[in-house]
Amino acid sequence: MPAAAQEEHVLVVPRDLLDRLGSFQGVHQDPQRYLPALLDPANNYFLPRSAAELDPSHKQIIPYAVFHCQGRVLHYVRGGGSGEKRLAHKGSIGIGGHINQSDYDHAPSLEPRTYHNGVTREIHEELVLPEGHDSPHRVVGLINDDSSPVGQVHLGIVHLVELPHPDIQAREAVITGLEFLTLEQLTPRRDALETWSQLCLGALPEWLDGN
Repeated sequence: MPAAAQEEHVLVVPRDLLDRLGSFQGVHQDPQRYLPALLDPANNYFLPRSAAELDPSHKQIIPYAVFHCQGRVLHYVRGGGSGEKRLAHKGSIGIGGHINQSDYDHAPSLEPRTYHNGVTREIHEELVLPEGHDSPHRVVGLINDDSSPVGQVHLGIVHLVELPHPDIQAREAVITGLEFLTLEQLTPRRDALETWSQLCLGALPEWLDGN
């Protein structure tokens, strides 16, 4: 018989770490207040994803990359085959996912690199970027949403990524309707967006101005 597939293990921090640093609801625009502690190997570790998804005493660390080009922001719709079924068919302006054990295996001696390995992997798993583009990005905020079951077990780290031109394609079939939209075009779509994208929408003008 074939061996059973090994369960994914994802990077988490204790919920009480966030509480000690200063819990918040929505978007926090001072990520440096939190990042050193969140990425400190003394404070994070890997759990089986099936357990982490049901345990609000932990927060799964999720990079959430927002792409922009010439004043427009990348928007797409999550297809029905999306790994996170609770977000299927929702609009989104964020690309990202879990940091897993393989990211650690590539840089076991330097924990922040584990996180950054995961950011790069997630971006390139989901998108085909312009040739030669190395995805420079900066962290602009954190997202916490304790108003829903999916939000209670995740903590987002928002990366703003500037592209030189909008030549970008989806690498995964679950990313549909890929297009760059202005803030004026995104605003009427707010109610159709996943919650994290709704929260980011309010901060986008400041993030883009500061780029």
